[in-house]
Amino acid sequence: MGVYRNRRDELENQLNKGALWAVTYGDLMSYLMIFFLMMFSFSMAKTDKSKSRKYEESLNNLQKAFGGKMDQKQLDRAKAKENEDNFEEKMKESMQTNDLANLVQMQSNERKVKLVLTEGILFSSGHADLKEPAKKVLSPIAAELKKVQNDIVIEGHTDNVPMKSGKYTSNWELSMARAYSVLLFMVEQGIPAKNLAGIGYGENRPIGDNATIEGRAKNRRIEISLMKSD
Repeated sequence: MGVYRNRRDELENQLNKGALWAVTYGDLMSYLMIFFLMMFSFSMAKTDKSKSRKYEESLNNLQKAFGGKMDQKQLDRAKAKENEDNFEEKMKESMQTNDLANLVQMQSNERKVKLVLTEGILFSSGHADLKEPAKKVLSPIAAELKKVQNDIVIEGHTDNVPMKSGKYTSNWELSMARAYSVLLFMVEQGIPAKNLAGIGYGENRPIGDNATIEGRAKNRRIEISLMKSD
């Protein structure tokens, strides 16, 4: 009986030794599957920027799971993207709290978060000096923008009605002066000047029909864009 048991144990040991290759093979297949899934995710992220954040988050989680360390650039980029998401949520809350929902339109895509304000809220017709009520609208916007370190682009736009009198000789000049007025206000509110840029497009980028009163009103606007990190 003892001899039989010994032979059986020897046979099992031999079989187990022979099957060790299967364990290594299984590990190899698992690693290959993870590798190809990562490559597939990477290709999807490249073609669809809206998915790039989820890809980076997954990659970071994999690095942590396997004991890897993220470099400082990855950490900074992850923090910047978190701040961008927080800005968008906080801005929505601020618009509701400060009754700005009817005065400010917010649009977001993979490149930027854009706030659109019409001329009547900020300026008198043909002028580029901010009205006093305009500062109450811009102040909560500046308070949220100050919390992030991203680039901020301020664009001035007008309708196509020619300037006939006043300080400015063209719609282009007026749009640049208005963008500059908003930019200066943002600096006064504590936003670093290095993060700000002002652009005047005049009548060249309409969003409404200049043949109608409503369309021209839409075109006379200021756009404040928080540029998202790459």
